[in-house]
Amino acid sequence: MLDGPAVGTLPPRTAGSAVTVRRTRPDDGLFGPASVTWRVHLEPVLWVGGFRALLLQSLHPRVIRATYQNSALFDPRRAMSRFQRTVEFVGVRTYGSSADVERAAARVRRLHAALRGHDPDTGETFRIDEPPYLLWVHCAEIDSYTDIALRAGVIDEGEAEQYLAESVRAARVVGLRDAPASRAEMREYLRRTRPVLRLTDEARIAVGGIFAPRGQAPTATKVAVPALATLAMATLPRWARRMYGLPGIPTTDLGATITLRALRLATSLLPDAPAPPDIERARRLVRDRPRKRLALATGSKVGQPG
Repeated sequence: MLDGPAVGTLPPRTAGSAVTVRRTRPDDGLFGPASVTWRVHLEPVLWVGGFRALLLQSLHPRVIRATYQNSALFDPRRAMSRFQRTVEFVGVRTYGSSADVERAAARVRRLHAALRGHDPDTGETFRIDEPPYLLWVHCAEIDSYTDIALRAGVIDEGEAEQYLAESVRAARVVGLRDAPASRAEMREYLRRTRPVLRLTDEARIAVGGIFAPRGQAPTATKVAVPALATLAMATLPRWARRMYGLPGIPTTDLGATITLRALRLATSLLPDAPAPPDIERARRLVRDRPRKRLALATGSKVGQPG
């Protein structure tokens, strides 16, 4: 269910979590160094967006029930390895070549096509790859990343619009053709979807697992995850916080925004953590862009005096 942020640092790898992805490098894939997407997802503060996405996704009864019925995320012994695979998929989707993206996406589409969920309210069995459910997962993810990036100061309003426009490429990877392409379209989608959202027993279990991670999670993860999830909960829309039984008051929004900005400042002072080759390459290309633009403007070569 959850798409992790594919930021510059990954959770510690756990036993049995290895994923082998055959990589090629003929192109920059869906986005590239000129995109807002690369710049946003290279920010460590986006991990808060990943947890916000999970909390928001969990409020859709059929999505969370299908996840509960099919996913290792609810097995504390396997949750971290399942989360690791999800993060690695998002990393390929964000930074991989076109061939890498299609290969990873085809695997996910095959997996989803084989899975079914059961709705105890209606007695119906449903496919988890039906467009309404895929669209909710996608929109909860993109809305969360946009919200965190804006409030942390990673992007401005214009860049947020560009991020939404770019996000439709990620939606097409899982077979969606009508995902929101602007902030106005996203707000309208969330408004239309709110009547079907509510807190279920399955959502309570999922959220409980976030705030009290068990199983193979390293000690550092067990300490960091609840703190990040607490901040993520405070960044949810007020109506979503109320569904979780929390106050939806403006002071919570202000406090969360201040904390996000402080967290981004703190992480910016730290050296980059080791990352997979695609992320390291993305870091380098994004950092090189200002120098290349200056070189083009002055007619000089990068790295040489004009």
